[in-house]
Amino acid sequence: MSEKKVRIGFIGVGGMGQRAHLRNYLTIPECEVVALAEVREKTGQLVGTRMGIPKVYKNHQDMLAAEKLDGVVASQQFDVHATLLPEVYGKVKNVFTEKPLTVGVKAGETLAALAEKTRTVHMVGYHKRSDPATAYALEVIRKWKQTGEMGKLKYVRILMPAGDWTANGLVGILNAGDEPTQPIARETAAMIGLPGAKEGSPAWEWEGLAAEYVRFVNYYIHQVNYMRFMLGEPYKVTFADKAGVLLAVESQSGVTGTIEMTPYRTTVDWEESILVAFENGYLKIELPAPTTINRPGRVEVFADPGNATPARTIPSLPWVHAMRQQAINFVKVCRGEIAPPCVAAEAVEDLKIARDYIRMWKGA
Repeated sequence: MSEKKVRIGFIGVGGMGQRAHLRNYLTIPECEVVALAEVREKTGQLVGTRMGIPKVYKNHQDMLAAEKLDGVVASQQFDVHATLLPEVYGKVKNVFTEKPLTVGVKAGETLAALAEKTRTVHMVGYHKRSDPATAYALEVIRKWKQTGEMGKLKYVRILMPAGDWTANGLVGILNAGDEPTQPIARETAAMIGLPGAKEGSPAWEWEGLAAEYVRFVNYYIHQVNYMRFMLGEPYKVTFADKAGVLLAVESQSGVTGTIEMTPYRTTVDWEESILVAFENGYLKIELPAPTTINRPGRVEVFADPGNATPARTIPSLPWVHAMRQQAINFVKVCRGEIAPPCVAAEAVEDLKIARDYIRMWKGA
């Protein structure tokens, strides 16, 4: 592999763009952030000056035309992906965006097909997949499945209470106070492809159910995606309780899973946890708040095969937070060293699960 640094450009340096993404890329030796595009011109110049980024552009079109980039980090609200990314695909080989892929399934399918057509590698930012705790747990799960030593996978439970998701990780956002000069167009209701969508209206205005759907995909799509990662296979929605707390699923091979959505709330803590249960053992994963810095998740592995003394293991993991490891992973993707943890085509499946859940919950 060449020692040449990966050239990264940023489209958007808002709160998440700066604190969850940019600051991580600036400290990765294998890459350099060579340019940024920001529709708030004064804020873009402020960030570029403070962060030592040599080129600042007022829009992504100018940046993509002028710069030769190995990868683009487009940290934007997900309702602009459907209009922004067609202008990025094909002009740069590797693209990173936050989750979810789009608002609607139809728009997501269109993007995934275009990414494939233009041979663009689109890594979707499900940062929990990059947490060291997740990586450790996944290796154990793969080993147990391969050897059969703990029996069959029986159950996956994800507990996701609402809490303080920032953990002070967004402190220090630079903002010059200016307004966008060239706002990026947002996904429209017609792009969703659902009955009742009004041409030209925002994507979340349809049939009176969109507010619940958008809330779900914005907040719980991480858990929808993580469920598939733990199961290791596709799944379908089988139950949605009337209170909007419990989502039950069944995997392709018949494994049951549940996602518990805010059965209680916390004001300071973040108490997201995952149980992956086999016949003779389990893994418990505890994940920190999304923008926590320099802190991985925690894993507990319990094995009771019946022919040996039961053992409980809690590994010491490296002091790397998920967002930083995600940035490292994207640089590796740009260098051709690894495949993306999640690509656009799989992210479409998350939107389908979200759609099916809302339909089942609301009887739509």
